[in-house]
Amino acid sequence: MEFLNLTEIFPTTVKPSYRLFVVDFNRIRSPMTVVLWLIVACILKFGYTLQPKAFKKLPESCFLILVGLIIGGILRSLNAHDVMPLSPLMFFFFLLPPVIFDAGYYMPNRLFFDHLGTILLYAVVGTIFNTFALSISLWGIGYTGIYGTFIPFLDLFLFSALISAVDPVAVLGVFDELKVDKVLYILVFGESLLNDAVSVVLYNVTQALIQIGSENITGNDILIGVAAFFVVAAGGTAIGVIFGYFGGIATRYTKRIEIIEPVVVFLVAYLADMTAELFYMSSILSVTFCGITMKNYSLLNMSESSCLTVKKTVKALSNLTETLIFILLGVSTVNDTQEWNTSFIGLTILLCTVYRTVGVFILTAIANPLRLHKLTVKDQIVMSWGGLRGAVAFALVYMINSGSINNQPLFASATISVVFFTVFVQGCTMKPLLLALKIPIGVDEEASLSERLHVKFQDHLVAGMELISGSTGKPTQRLRYKAMDRQYIRPLLLGQAHSLDPKTVESIQLNGFAS
Repeated sequence: MEFLNLTEIFPTTVKPSYRLFVVDFNRIRSPMTVVLWLIVACILKFGYTLQPKAFKKLPESCFLILVGLIIGGILRSLNAHDVMPLSPLMFFFFLLPPVIFDAGYYMPNRLFFDHLGTILLYAVVGTIFNTFALSISLWGIGYTGIYGTFIPFLDLFLFSALISAVDPVAVLGVFDELKVDKVLYILVFGESLLNDAVSVVLYNVTQALIQIGSENITGNDILIGVAAFFVVAAGGTAIGVIFGYFGGIATRYTKRIEIIEPVVVFLVAYLADMTAELFYMSSILSVTFCGITMKNYSLLNMSESSCLTVKKTVKALSNLTETLIFILLGVSTVNDTQEWNTSFIGLTILLCTVYRTVGVFILTAIANPLRLHKLTVKDQIVMSWGGLRGAVAFALVYMINSGSINNQPLFASATISVVFFTVFVQGCTMKPLLLALKIPIGVDEEASLSERLHVKFQDHLVAGMELISGSTGKPTQRLRYKAMDRQYIRPLLLGQAHSLDPKTVESIQLNGFAS
């Protein structure tokens, strides 16, 4: 017996109507997630200042990572641990540029360039030494069977390249908070900025060699890899300097519309970052040297209120993104894409610490005879212990394709372990170490107006003595560049204030004498 289908005889239709109240989280999921994380960062930044005195010895970076781990555990229990993880794309394109631009734009130029030779020695030779020493040691020890699995040499070299470089965000998080001696700060922080080019080149070249296959590698491939270092470093620096000059020209013509002056500065800096990434150059070097170059002209072109706006905004963005990096570093640690190997991870931490110390002492022995300001044994101990790793290594290890490199989960676990060891153990013990070695902390890096004028007088005096003796040193070279800058570059990039020095102007503004 068949039953009649009443819906065919009397079809039911739902009349569309306007709903007064609708909730659609998916529509605003992405922007809302970003805003909520920024709010969390602000709350934790404020919350750190309210810690009990018993916890004040814990560096801010450690506090943020710990909170990130707790948040990551909660998100994972709610099956929502994929909410805005620390992806390499987000880190290199959005979170890192403000921190690096802040460092470059407000870099103490004279101190940086006075110690540039030593910084390059640590950044280039030191990173290469650590990469080769660590990879060869881990590879040799692996033949004892202690890892329980075979790891190819090129895989180990790739891992060593990303874990050997000192991280600028981690160094800023500890050294800037403690206000260490300015020479130690510029040496370690300068190294962390410039070793990016070495680390990126070694990382990219090794990945290319792995794809080629160890049996197909030729001498030509190795020569191209060596040349790539100079191209990436020089290219990133050149892009930064060019955009720095462009920023100077742009701010020259914004006097009539002062409200857009700060915007021009930010856009030029970010454009330098994107251009470097476009050509696979060092974006960190590009943003750093863009800031170093641009401030010499934009500071004189912009109004005092615009300069203050730039400073406050850059500092706010830098602090906020730095806070977010450490939080997301903790959150992203809580995942299933890791593999634990006690022998490999323990040896990695030990060898990283040992080779960092050996490298610093060997390179300092080479640099000290050529330095006026000799680095003492105490300085070298602090530099060795201050070789912190951080989010750069974390981002690079997750850029490795686990399909072509089977040991990527193991490398991820080892990278996280090294980062946590350096940030928590070395970072937490940095202040007691400085106090034990009687190295001053809480140092004010801002030079007064009288100090700057005294240094200028000293430069001219020494340059005059060099001219009489027929020698050429740093003071003479510095004055020659300033003369060329004043004669050819400033008339093009500046408006009225051709003869003013940006650092002197900054000191006048800080002392309240600006007109």
